[in-house]
Amino acid sequence: MKPVKVGICGLGTVGGGTFNVLTRNKRDISARAGVEIDIIQVGTRRGNSACDLAQTAVATDIFEVVRNPEVDIVVELIGGTTVAKELVLEAIANGKQVVTANKALIAEHGNEIFARAAEQGVSVAFEAAVAGGIPIIKALREGLAGNRIEWLAGIINGTGNFILTEMRDKGRAFDDVLQEAQELGYAEADPTFDVEGIDAAHKLVILASLAFGMPLQFDKVFTEGISKIAPEDVAYAQELGYRIKHLGIAKQTAAGIELRVHPTMIPEKRLIANVDGVMNAVLVKGDAVGSTLYYGAGAGAEPTASAVVADIVDLARSLTVAFEHRVPALGFHPQGQNKSPNILPQSDVETAYYLRLLAEDRPGVLAQISTILADANISVEALIQKEPQQDAPQVPLILLTSRAIERQLMNAIEKIEALSVIHGEVTHIRVESLG
Repeated sequence: MKPVKVGICGLGTVGGGTFNVLTRNKRDISARAGVEIDIIQVGTRRGNSACDLAQTAVATDIFEVVRNPEVDIVVELIGGTTVAKELVLEAIANGKQVVTANKALIAEHGNEIFARAAEQGVSVAFEAAVAGGIPIIKALREGLAGNRIEWLAGIINGTGNFILTEMRDKGRAFDDVLQEAQELGYAEADPTFDVEGIDAAHKLVILASLAFGMPLQFDKVFTEGISKIAPEDVAYAQELGYRIKHLGIAKQTAAGIELRVHPTMIPEKRLIANVDGVMNAVLVKGDAVGSTLYYGAGAGAEPTASAVVADIVDLARSLTVAFEHRVPALGFHPQGQNKSPNILPQSDVETAYYLRLLAEDRPGVLAQISTILADANISVEALIQKEPQQDAPQVPLILLTSRAIERQLMNAIEKIEALSVIHGEVTHIRVESLG
């Protein structure tokens, strides 16, 4: 059987890791694939000192790789959504199988890419696009194929998780930890994609599309970052038996599908609440299997390369099957059952809430707040009232509410903030049991 020939486009962190894993573990990887896998060309402008390219053809023009008639599988690891899209579409047009780790590309242009792949009878695999080395795509596509997925919730950005972990463990402020994350290389110079939830939203829409069998709809994801989380909120959460995590949540309800990324308080007894540092985890609830948790490194050269190589192995196996028996477009199947889903606006989503407000220390304040919440059909499940400090006229009040429609809760908050006894804005964080 002739070897399967691979061309890698991009030799940065993930590209270099992929090259080294494929080279170092070639014997085992080829044995598992049932066919020898050879890297025959790399497209890179700068090279990578960690990679020994002495036996590999190198092209400074990455498009040489997709135009090379000898290449069976093109591995796109250049990032971005412009040149990468052009590269992937040309590879598909040339009849190449494609592997990518590019979550932004899949989230924003996946519908077009997969349609082109289906027309050409080739596959586009993207395990590494979500949660690095955690095989969550394969779990949804294969391991949980017999389930109706009810919901999933994931810590799918390591930078944000590192920041919240440091804030909890050491009582540090957000800006202080963010600076350290940048110095350690966990956060970019412009950290917007990580801390404001855009990166997690890219990943969430991919997971939701697979879980619920629907087209990718990145523009429908509600996104809220962690930059406004204060150390006192982290401390009060612990006092109440919760931890704050930046979650991506996708849920099927009778009213429609929820797609949301935001800071979330979850019970500290949940396993996912104890996922710390830069690690990732995804919790999936299926109707047959119940809840399953997938945990591991969400980024890094070799953890991500592990997922890239797994896709290469899958595609290499498919290439050994006679053409008429292949199943194209591996990795994404809308399945036809939910092509026009109703995506709920965030204002219609129902959750419980944590509220923190600064109130004057006088009788009747709690009664006024409780009346406003009761009028909105929201009850108070827990309350913490702190003593005033240094003769300050205001005291912090912390409340946990019952589940409520977000639109009703926000209207109630507006009325509470209008009270003369309330100072400043009311902080609110959504609460999920994940039970």
